[in-house]
Amino acid sequence: MKAEEVKALLEQLASAAATEDGDAWRQTWTCLAAGLLDDGTVSDGAYAALPHLVEAAAALPPGQSVDFWVDLGCIVTAEDRPPVPADLEAGFSAALRAAEGAATRSLLSAGVPAQVCAHLVLSCVAFAGHHTGEALWRLHDPRESGLQLVCPGCESDTEIPDFFVDPVRPSFEAPELPDPAHVREGEQPWGEVAAALQDEALGEGWEPFLRVAREVAAAGVPRETPGQAVLCLVAGMVAVNGSPQWAGREWARKLMLLTGHFRCWDCERTWTIADGLAENPDSARPQHRPTKAWTNSDGSAAVVESAAAGRSGEAATRFRQDGNAVLAADGTPWGRISTFFDSAPGSSGGVNALAVVSRPGRSTLVAGAGDRGEVCLWDVADGRLIHDPLPGHPDRIRSMTALSLPDGRVLLASGGDTGTIAVWNPVTGQPVREPAGDWPGGVTGMCTATIPDGRTLLVTATPRGAVRLWDPDTGECVGRLNPYGSPIQSIAAVSISAGHTLIAASDTAGRLHVWDPAVDDPWEPGAAVQLSARALADADHRVAAVATVPTPGRAVLATGDDQGVVMLWDLATGAPIGDGLPASTGTAGLPVITATTAHDGRTVLVTSTRHGHRLRVWEPETGAVEHIALDAALTCVATAGPDLIVGHDRGVLSLPLRSSAAG
Repeated sequence: MKAEEVKALLEQLASAAATEDGDAWRQTWTCLAAGLLDDGTVSDGAYAALPHLVEAAAALPPGQSVDFWVDLGCIVTAEDRPPVPADLEAGFSAALRAAEGAATRSLLSAGVPAQVCAHLVLSCVAFAGHHTGEALWRLHDPRESGLQLVCPGCESDTEIPDFFVDPVRPSFEAPELPDPAHVREGEQPWGEVAAALQDEALGEGWEPFLRVAREVAAAGVPRETPGQAVLCLVAGMVAVNGSPQWAGREWARKLMLLTGHFRCWDCERTWTIADGLAENPDSARPQHRPTKAWTNSDGSAAVVESAAAGRSGEAATRFRQDGNAVLAADGTPWGRISTFFDSAPGSSGGVNALAVVSRPGRSTLVAGAGDRGEVCLWDVADGRLIHDPLPGHPDRIRSMTALSLPDGRVLLASGGDTGTIAVWNPVTGQPVREPAGDWPGGVTGMCTATIPDGRTLLVTATPRGAVRLWDPDTGECVGRLNPYGSPIQSIAAVSISAGHTLIAASDTAGRLHVWDPAVDDPWEPGAAVQLSARALADADHRVAAVATVPTPGRAVLATGDDQGVVMLWDLATGAPIGDGLPASTGTAGLPVITATTAHDGRTVLVTSTRHGHRLRVWEPETGAVEHIALDAALTCVATAGPDLIVGHDRGVLSLPLRSSAAG
């Protein structure tokens, strides 16, 4: 931007104002505006040039300067705009007041195209200093039928496809009238706008929305006005002055949908759409009352019920990490996070696998493996590293499991990227024998099988479909499962009686297999019952992960898919249990699942996605779900009694599965 360009434009604007005709200034302004605002970034020289340009444009006939005010609105609401220099602040503020008056006169002139009218009203709102003017950027392309919002709580994007439909009647109640105590002081140009907003402008049913619009204009659009109410004003003026009249009314009804609510897919709280259109508005608050809210699934409206008690609008079931604390959405402390010392055994990549080692009469230990083939052992009670990292694995460890043997010993097994299997003594920290095996694709999963003859066996799975049973002391392969050879990505052992477990596994095609390790012929089902194929098909559930659910008197398996759905199954019948945990976009991806029993006997499941940051803690009996956002990228999870153990990209941490405030 050059001074000569500004001077030339000022001369052209003055000529157009004197003759009340002429469009020569428009091309010059278009070129100059590109220099003032480049790809969303406002140039430093804008604050010096704009006061002069506003003064000249304000002298134009109101109908000729519409495009100028819309462009200026884009400049003053741009996301990347530097602070106004102190020596230019007074002049620039005065220019905005002049722009507000002149743009409002243009707004009241006839012949403004309906969709341009919406941009002009938002520009006027921006000149008045209200944050809702930022919606100008979200609604800049009138051809787009969808709408993208930013959650004020978690800053996640929520996209609503096909948002701008033409409703015949309002599908929700009008916003509350603004607080009459908030009235803008001094002279302001909105009085004629208030007079123009007649109840009949939109037809039957829309009168309450227009009354809100009129109150906002009569008060002068004070900055404290809720964004919902300001959007009533925007839509109302499009109905009154948008041209042609039928297009103005149609576009106004569409715009009035912006006065509703939306539900964030991620934090699952409900907000006003107005708050999602602006950048971190100070006035944004989660909604407390039951309301219809748009979702991002198919663009349809869904009823979101607030809870009957408590601060439901504050999302009492959502928690976030703040340093070593876990806080509720309203800032209330919920629990403490414990970091395991020296918890990244590898040089990079964090911890890839976890196993909980419960020793009779001794403290519970957690084992974690990094990317250098080393194993660490920590005391769960204090997170203390009890051994130096255990070396000896020749490759990166991908899976681990603890084996409780009939003689009272507890061993730790680990499987590597190149198919090696190692067995460790967690008490001495020494390997039971040298790592052995070499199976392409690595060991993708491990679990422990007990069979009625009294043996405890190690079960391993590979992505090439080999599922083997091993004697943990000798390293001898004593059996094989998975006769179809399906590539396995997750495996778990589920106890069906004392001393007898079944093995459940998901393959890479999303199928679920159940085997009985007590039978010698892998083609024989033994006690294994397959999950209901019809129930899996009806739920469109492609299983990606499996986990054992410790439920007294019942063999229960949890399965998860990459949409965040978790289902429970009775392995005695193969039938699903309950309704399951529904899909969640915020925890969609390759799932990780674990389960435990709380002190009070509640069954608790925890699910997340590999490399994600959010956990869902689910109580199937009550249906209660808690969400915990962590600062680390998760890689694996396990439970040690009532505590959750999380392996992540930088180490290992633990946190309680019940609020410390709950007693």
